[in-house]
Amino acid sequence: MMTLGISVYPDLQTVAEIKSYIEMASHYGIQTVFSSMWSVEGNKPAILNYFYELIEIAHCHSMQVCLDVNPECFKKLDADYNDLSVFKEINADILRMDISYDLEKSIALINNPYSIRIEFNASVTPPNFIQQLIEQGANVSNMSVSHNFYPQRYTGMKWNQFIENNEALKKLGVRVSAFISSQNDNTLGVWGASQGLCTVEKLRFLPMEQQVRILAATENVDQLVVGNAPASAEELQACCESLKVIEPDDEMPGVSIMKKFGAERNRFFPQKKLRLILNPLVTENEKDILFHFMPHSDVGDSSEWIWRSRMPRFLKPNIPYRCAAGEMFDVGDVVMVNNHYQHYAGEVQIVLQPIVNDGTRNLLGHLIDGEEQILELIRAGDVVVFLKGEN
Repeated sequence: MMTLGISVYPDLQTVAEIKSYIEMASHYGIQTVFSSMWSVEGNKPAILNYFYELIEIAHCHSMQVCLDVNPECFKKLDADYNDLSVFKEINADILRMDISYDLEKSIALINNPYSIRIEFNASVTPPNFIQQLIEQGANVSNMSVSHNFYPQRYTGMKWNQFIENNEALKKLGVRVSAFISSQNDNTLGVWGASQGLCTVEKLRFLPMEQQVRILAATENVDQLVVGNAPASAEELQACCESLKVIEPDDEMPGVSIMKKFGAERNRFFPQKKLRLILNPLVTENEKDILFHFMPHSDVGDSSEWIWRSRMPRFLKPNIPYRCAAGEMFDVGDVVMVNNHYQHYAGEVQIVLQPIVNDGTRNLLGHLIDGEEQILELIRAGDVVVFLKGEN
């Protein structure tokens, strides 16, 4: 399952503020603390003492610490690719190489005797460099990649480039991390960041929980780190809730139906989560099917016009016709087949292209803005989980 992390800024936050943020985040299952080591001023002892204390705070809350470093930072701390003893002394877990060494030195760095994980900059390091590292003896279990964050609006990565890079990296068996933006008031970050701190530009101003669901739906990102700080408790809670996987339970009507057809456990995964605003006229029976039936999934042959969850019809539900305004259903409408088409009554459908409102479907609601990005990531056979949005 995807994990979450937070960023802290020693040059912009007090130790007390950072400690409080880490403690708060720990309540929501946050697993990683990211911080820049090269941005802190001072001599070697002062820097090491500061990060020793920071790492101790994180470890007390069962979090790993990822330190952003580069060769110049190594020089300042009397470290090099063959000697990471200073990082071992402060109990560092992960070193993110914002700028990397060459191939041979990077292999030595990865294969360090302390098992400090080495993370490469996925935004500027081509996948073939990672492949070369692995082919020439780098321990793949002791390496990962992390994308950049981009403080300046309009400078984040292209979506297609992000997806293509991650797909190539995942084929190599490498763990991939990226950054998302908190929309909390008065956040801070590197270089006066005030407009979010994310990897992908088109996600910059979306609600944080929606960014998480979109990136989880790609299935090629293992960790998301909140770039700016602090995220609110409400944001972190919503993100962690959205990542929870719904396990199949034999008591669920849909699960028992699927098992009669011989479905294996993996048929209930992966789960893509979509949030919608409900039609005020939706019935309790319709809501129960929409939100509590599992699994909502097509069988691999949905058309260009609608995505279909067929299994609810096997419940033989009573879905009385309800008039829906307008001659057409729009893209993003979520509908349910009613008793006017008895054989299919109970099917949950998502409109992908405008379709005629012929009286056989009731309007359940409409996807919130931004959910179309998840729709594009739903593949044949994927399970969809519907979440209620705020009116």
